[in-house]
Formats: sequence, structure tokens, C-alpha cells
Amino acid sequence: MSEIKCKVASITPLTDVVYKVELTPTTPATFKAGQYAMAVMGEKDMRPFSIANAAFDNSRIELHIGAEPGNNYAGEVLARMREEGEITLSIGHGDAFLQNNGLPMVLIAGGTGFSYTYSILQEHLNSGDKTPLTLYWGGKHASDLYLADELTALAQAHSHFTFVPVVEFANDDWTGRTGWVHHAAMADHADFTNVQVYVAGRFEMSKVVRDDFTQRGLKQENLFGDAFAFI
Repeated sequence: MSEIKCKVASITPLTDVVYKVELTPTTPATFKAGQYAMAVMGEKDMRPFSIANAAFDNSRIELHIGAEPGNNYAGEVLARMREEGEITLSIGHGDAFLQNNGLPMVLIAGGTGFSYTYSILQEHLNSGDKTPLTLYWGGKHASDLYLADELTALAQAHSHFTFVPVVEFANDDWTGRTGWVHHAAMADHADFTNVQVYVAGRFEMSKVVRDDFTQRGLKQENLFGDAFAFI
């Protein structure tokens, strides 16, 4: 891990409560796709955020920060970035980074947990490796899936990538999958024995994925997510 001072290039809304933060580090950042950064707010106050860009694209750092009203944990970080125009990050945290072991990959993201899977996806597509990868991204509403159009275009351009958006509370215009995001993956996979699974979202979701998928053959060594260091 290393600390890098970063200039704030831009902060733009992705939804009413999610912001895309573009940072320019003073030197290229060293990390693996799927690792996270810690925003240094004080000597003993470091706050984790997944890095959304791929590891090969390391002249910048992209974060997707959810800061709904009352979420001071994230809101204070955004406020400092806006006020000071810079932030110090500790880079290269987490062991749930992309593993190139040849097994088909299933990525499961809830909400802004998508940023974790987005880094892995971009790294994989850039590598030239044609191992199949399926991304399931779940949100309460269709508007929560803020890069759905871009992901659909990527899936059309790369035959080994499949994007499955899942909405919990769908309106009448929604024609895609509905319900819980991990149920959509289970509907498509009766057996996870020879699959890698990467998951990011609320701890409760990660635990359910672990419990349900291991019952369908998922091996512990093929399950990746930062939550599993805590649950």
C-alpha cells in the first residue's frame, strides 16, 4: 500500500445520491483491478472506496461515492474534496482482486458495489482474455443502474461479456429481470462448481451469496469479495 496525494479533477452526479469522482494522482497509482482505496481523513480516520477504473488505466483514480442524505461517512469525504480540491488516498487495499485462473466469471454487484466489478470488467476486457464473464448488477430502481447503457454497448461489442441488469422495484416500462440480483444469477446457474464469483454490495447480500452459492457447489477459493474479511 502507498499514500498518494490526488487533485480533484471533477465531481459529477451519476444519480440523485451517487457521484463520480475523477482524481489525478501526483504519480501513477499501483493497484490490482478490484482493490480499493482509503480516503485519508485523519491519522486514524481512513475511509474505504472501491476503485472504479482498471489497473492498466492508472494515471487517474475514479470513485463512485454514494452519499444519500444522512450518510456523513461519505458526505464528509465529498465535502473535503470540494473544499480543498485534493485528497490523500492510501492505494492497493483488499485481496478480492481479479484472478486469472481460466474459470468463467460471475460478477454480482448491488448498488455502488458496481464500482468494484467495473474495475474487474474493464481490466478483463482489455486483457484480450476471452474467458466468459457475466455481470449481474442489481438496484432498487432502474435509475440506480447508472451505467446500464454503457454496459449494454460493451456486451454488444464483446461476445464473451454478458450484462444482466436486475431491478427490485420495477415500473411498467421495465422489461428486464426483477427481484434480488443473486437470484437472477442462480436462475442462470444450477451449478457453481467451476465458476469464479466476485461480489460487492451490502454485507447482508454478500453473506447470502456465499451461503446460497456454496450450496450449489461454489468453492471457497473461487469466491471473492472484500466483505468476507469481516463476515
